[in-house]
Parts: sequence; C-alpha cells; structure tokens
Amino acid sequence: MPYPRRVDFQSTLFAPGPAGDLGFDGIERHELGSGAWVDVARGWLPEADDVFTTMVADVPWRAERRRMYDRIVDVPRLVCTYMIGDDLPHPVLTAAREALSEHYLPELGEPFRTAGCCYYRDGRDSVAWHGDRIGRGNTHDTMVAIVSIGDPRRLALRPRDRADGAETLAFEMGHGDLLVMGGSCQRTWEHAVPKVASAGPRMSVQYRPLNVF
Repeated sequence: MPYPRRVDFQSTLFAPGPAGDLGFDGIERHELGSGAWVDVARGWLPEADDVFTTMVADVPWRAERRRMYDRIVDVPRLVCTYMIGDDLPHPVLTAAREALSEHYLPELGEPFRTAGCCYYRDGRDSVAWHGDRIGRGNTHDTMVAIVSIGDPRRLALRPRDRADGAETLAFEMGHGDLLVMGGSCQRTWEHAVPKVASAGPRMSVQYRPLNVF
C-alpha cells in the first residue's frame, strides 16, 4: 500500500542533546494516583540519530485500516511489531530492552519481551485515548516503556474514571527520551498522542512484557 504522505528526514530537525548511556541516575518518577506512576528520563537513548535513520530504512512499516462506526478508515500512523525472538532493527534498541529489563526487574518481576513501533509522519498522525488493557494489562499491574525518537510530541494522560477530579497531564517526549508507565497505569489511566498543527517525523518504540498489548 503506498504511503499517503511524503516525509523528508533530516537529523538537523532534532535539537542536539547529550548522548544517553542507558543509565537511570537521572530518571524522575511522577506518582499519578490510584497506584499508577510514570518515570521520565531525558536524552536516555544513545545514538538516537543513527537509530532514527536505521528505522526509516529498515523497519518494514505497514499502514493499517480499521472499522470506525459504519466505515473503514486509515490508522493515522504506520506500525510494526517485533515479537519474542525477532531481531530489533538497531543494536541500541536491543541494549535498551536489556537495560530496562534489568533495571525494572525488582518491580516488574519479568523482562520486557516485545517491541511495538509507531511512525508518526507529521502532526496529522496520532494515537487516540486508550490503555494497554488487552491481556494481563487488563487485570494486573504492569509496565510499558516508551522510547521516543525524532521530533518532539506530547504524550497526554488522563484518569480512566474522570469523575475523580484528576487533571489531564502531558509529557513532551523529545529525541531519545524515555517514558515508562507503571503500576496500575494501563488500567486506571488512559494515554494518547494528540494531533498537532505542525510536526516533523517521530517514531516510538514501546517495550512490553509477555502478553501485554
């Protein structure tokens, strides 16, 4: 299926920052309430420019369609999923998965096993409000670790039960940033990447444990 939009990729689109080292000294935890939390580490991923270039060239991106009410519509992003045993497209992404598994093992109790990738070509691409509640994420505390590569985009969060008065939050995810949603976050909160008037290309890599979607 031909891609409906052309995107020019230039590493100069992205603000330069310190190279990450896959360490966790600078990570900040934000307690959301109801047992949910978010960890954020800025500039965490090393070689982010090279990872971006490699993913553009080597990831087998696909366009999907879905039913919405009485019609079939294009999913507003490109996607690719790496399952257990699949080689990730860049060695830094494999090292990131191993570092995350080691760091969060005391809390998560298991390693990250899969990697879902999303490609936001411009500001029109987005993700609607949702929680990763298929599989064990529907009933158990779990984690989803997101690495952002490319142009900055906001990841918004809001409580699933908005009657409790909690406000919608937003974290701007920049080039090489890490955001981890943990605890009850997938059950008690929703997250989204809203459309914006203008944005350059951006990708996200979402690491998940087994049977969390």
